Amino acid sequence: MVPRYTQVRPQRLTMYTAYIMKRTQIYLDESQDERLARRAAAAGTTKSDLIREALDAFLAGHDDDRVRLQSFRAAVRAAAGTASRLPAGSRYVEDLRKADADRSAELDRRRRQ
Repeated sequence: MVPRYTQVRPQRLTMYTAYIMKRTQIYLDESQDERLARRAAAAGTTKSDLIREALDAFLAGHDDDRVRLQSFRAAVRAAAGTASRLPAGSRYVEDLRKADADRSAELDRRRRQ
């Protein structure tokens, strides 16, 4: 496959490949379009190229839920103990709930004054 270059504007060349791609259309919200445009400009490529790369990465993933679950569990095992400075999960949640209840009680006390 040999790329062919066509002059679109006086200072800009556009590359067309010898194979044919299927054209499709997607709808992006304004924020998605802006972020995609910034990322494409930073990478020196087009929004279409980034979308194709993301689609390829997504489609290369596993369809099998068991494989995804095994990968997730392996990641959790690998990360286990890396934040040893944090309390156990149940203790952490209890502390958060107590702090929230204390804050709520303090706000109620201030409203009554």
